Amino acid sequence: MDLEKGPREEPGGEGRLAVALRVPVRIVVLVLVVPVRMVWDALVVAGRFLGDRVFRPVGRALLWVGRAVLVWPFVALWRWVLVPLWRWVLVPLGVALRWLGTVLVVVPAAALYRWVLTPLGHAAVWFCARVLTPLGRGLFVVPAVWLYRWVLTPVGHALLWCGRGLAWLGSLLVTGIGTALYWTVRVLVVLPVYAVWRRLLAPVGRALAVVAREVGAAFGHAWRIAGYISLAVGRALAVFFRWTLVEPARWVYRTVLTPVGHVVRDAVLRPVAEAARSVGRVTRDALRSVRVTARQVRRDVRRALGMPAGPAGIGRRERRPAGR
Repeated sequence: MDLEKGPREEPGGEGRLAVALRVPVRIVVLVLVVPVRMVWDALVVAGRFLGDRVFRPVGRALLWVGRAVLVWPFVALWRWVLVPLWRWVLVPLGVALRWLGTVLVVVPAAALYRWVLTPLGHAAVWFCARVLTPLGRGLFVVPAVWLYRWVLTPVGHALLWCGRGLAWLGSLLVTGIGTALYWTVRVLVVLPVYAVWRRLLAPVGRALAVVAREVGAAFGHAWRIAGYISLAVGRALAVFFRWTLVEPARWVYRTVLTPVGHVVRDAVLRPVAEAARSVGRVTRDALRSVRVTARQVRRDVRRALGMPAGPAGIGRRERRPAGR
């Protein structure tokens, strides 16, 4: 761990300040950052575990439920309802409406345009060209041209000359006032602010920049060192839990529970299972013998009373071997 690692600077000014601040700032920041980095690494591990074991399966389940609830019904609605409706109902209806609109609207409108509106338009154009245009030219255009040439043009030139003079006078006044304001602001505001900036704020800003740079570098070094420390602590805790919990549990399972389980299986469970199977076989044989005896007695009673012996299948079942 090298807390002195960093760019070498010339002794003097910012270099001496940086050298004086570097080591104590890095030590303090390291002490503050190590717990934060360890907590951060623990949260990262917990987040990865939750993401792999909890959030991802839950997300897949929610995705499947969302598809089943939102996507598949709409797909079925589109495929089995809307598409057939569009294909077999709306398309023929649109064709019929288009034909009806053509017959009722387009054909009459075309006839009206061709035989009524077009002749009226041609007549209106001829009237405007032959009558209104010469009349408007004689009544309005010639007097308007004369008024523009002999009245409005001289008046406009005079107004333009006056406006240019007023503009030159205004620009002269604005230039003088602007020059006076410029030197007033420069002397009263700019030069004092520049002096304060150069003599006070710039040195303070450079010092603060050095401090901020060293603090940032210290945080970077401390974060990397805290990562190594957190990794070492995590490995140590993993080894500790392995040798205090996992390995003893594995040893107990191998050396104690497994032999005991084998002994219990061989000495208790297997004999009990064999005994249970033997009891089951004996019970089944006894029940079978009782059924056969009861059938035989019933048949003998029927014969003694002169009744039929029963279905032929009873005799066949009685003659079957007892072991089957």
